[in-house]
Amino acid sequence: MNRHLTAPSLPRPRPRLRRALLWVALLALLGVAQTLLLALTIGYESVRAQDEVDGVTTETAADIRHQLLGAIQTLQALAWSEAPQADGHSGAAELLKSRAELKRVEWRSLALAVTDAVDTPYLPHLFAQMPRGDLDAEAVAACSAAHRAAAPMFSRSYFVPLPGGLGLEVIDLCVPEQHAGHDTGFLVGTFALAQVLEAVLPARQARRHEFSFVEGDGTRLARAGLPRGAGVYVAERVVDLPGVTLQLRADSASGRPSLIPNLATALVLGLSFALFALVFLLARDVRRRAQAERALAEALAFRKAMEDSLSTGLRARDLQGAITYVNPAFCAMVGFSAEELLAAADPRSPPYWPPELAAAYLQRQQLRLEGAGRTPGELREGFESVFIRKNGERFPVMIYEAPLVDGGGRQTGWMSAVLDLSAQRRVEEISRQQQDRLQATARLATVGEMASLLSHELNQPLAAIASYATGSLNLLAEPDEGTPGLMKQALERIAEQAERAGRVIKSVHDFVRRREQLHEATPAELLLEAVLPLARMQARKSGARIELDLPAAPARAPRVRCDRTMVEQVLLNLARNGIQAMEAATPVAERVLTLRVRQTHARWVTFAVVDRGPGIAPAVAAQLFTPFFTTRAEGMGLGLSLCRTVIEQHGGALDYGPGPQGRGTEFRFTLPAAVVAESGETPRSSAVA
Repeated sequence: MNRHLTAPSLPRPRPRLRRALLWVALLALLGVAQTLLLALTIGYESVRAQDEVDGVTTETAADIRHQLLGAIQTLQALAWSEAPQADGHSGAAELLKSRAELKRVEWRSLALAVTDAVDTPYLPHLFAQMPRGDLDAEAVAACSAAHRAAAPMFSRSYFVPLPGGLGLEVIDLCVPEQHAGHDTGFLVGTFALAQVLEAVLPARQARRHEFSFVEGDGTRLARAGLPRGAGVYVAERVVDLPGVTLQLRADSASGRPSLIPNLATALVLGLSFALFALVFLLARDVRRRAQAERALAEALAFRKAMEDSLSTGLRARDLQGAITYVNPAFCAMVGFSAEELLAAADPRSPPYWPPELAAAYLQRQQLRLEGAGRTPGELREGFESVFIRKNGERFPVMIYEAPLVDGGGRQTGWMSAVLDLSAQRRVEEISRQQQDRLQATARLATVGEMASLLSHELNQPLAAIASYATGSLNLLAEPDEGTPGLMKQALERIAEQAERAGRVIKSVHDFVRRREQLHEATPAELLLEAVLPLARMQARKSGARIELDLPAAPARAPRVRCDRTMVEQVLLNLARNGIQAMEAATPVAERVLTLRVRQTHARWVTFAVVDRGPGIAPAVAAQLFTPFFTTRAEGMGLGLSLCRTVIEQHGGALDYGPGPQGRGTEFRFTLPAAVVAESGETPRSSAVA
């Protein structure tokens, strides 16, 4: 009897044990969370302290560099002064009073001998313990480097002993003195590194950090700051000066973050968040249970309405392949009612299967229902099939299947979404035929246009590259003192024209594809300056001059919104055409090509290219913009046609007419003006090339 009573009580400890395990897990998670929070807090404090040291070091290094570069300017002003020697000494004395870090100013001859010197009025005085001549090596090296570079140079730091066993780490700044373009000597200023640091350190940073200049091996040269660094948060920066680099180190006086405040804060925050989360989860669970019961009925009604409104056919089958559900769209697709499909004679062979394909479909269905080594993701990829309507019409369908799972997670069948592809197939066939015809035509047109445009547009930058290369070879063959500079300019021009050729290829490619160009606000002078080098080459070849006619100051220089590469090509084509037009009939003294820019309207800027050639004959004018029409034997006849197309793509217009006094030809085109905010910049005056 007792055994029967005690037997049912055996499973009772299991729920209690389960709850205990859950609480243990919860406590363990809270412990882990508190530990992580503590670690993150300490890590955050460390990172913040290190970031502060990094920022202070970077700022101090910049201030030191700024201070020493300012010293260069001050010594240069003293060196370039043409005042008498007594006034120079007075200026040096005033400079030494105003800058405590500057300890000595020396005047040296070209032979680097000290001719005169002024020492700081503040103690300590340098070179009282050891003569200057014994510590002259670094200053001599700096002055030699300054003489070679014709610019001020700093020396390496060196130690100057002082009375009482003390000393200073100093650096010398050597500034060449010049009068009437000739070197007359050197001005040398000696700076104490420790006082350089003290001069730039704010009081707040000096109380919290130790700053020092160090060697590459860590040897300290000079220090500043009230505390000693703890060695925990250290940052180093390089101060780059002419002739020397100094390594600045900042060492924070703060140690590792304290554990006690962070630990208490972390525990309080962690426990608060944990309790709040538990209460929130319990309340949400109770509320959700009540809402789930109300939403269940609404969800069923909503699902029914949604399935009935779908144009996609839905079909559910059990694990044996028998149909258990179809929506109205599926019934309308196959022409059978839901009752006919659910009460089919052979549930595994529905009436919408074509009779000749029924055996193959049955085998495929069996493989798909069993999975047959396929993953759920592969089953959802979909497959095409052919169904037959009740009237005997066959039509293609796309079927997507997914496992049908009940509330307990068990699979009870398969759900299929069926799409009718008959209309899509008809549209695809018509579209395919049209695309084949269009692609055949477009390929021929695009290939021809691309080949013509590329060959025409690349001739100019490639010709420029060849000209600069020939000039470079001539310079190498006949070198002189200016050869390196000219060679550098020629190589830079070659690189620019190679880049221009690349931009031409991209722009022509985009132009042929009729894509939206990249339009940007560009000053008109930049467009003209970009084409002037190539235009000047053509002008020098034919003995012509190029003049720029720009708005005079204080008028604002016009800015346009355009594809810069293509507009530069338009200007270059028009300029080359104008220069070539003057080669035959215009005397050399009168061969002037004018490039003019005017803002003729609030929304438009007008460019003009004016030559002094013989003009355009009426027979030529009738075909001037016709593609492949040219009057030159070497021309292709694409230049003006391309120019008009580019300008029209920008919304402007290209036309021409007689030049001033009816002589020559003037080509004009307009581009949209860019709206520029008032910036106070002064436009450049007109230039003559």
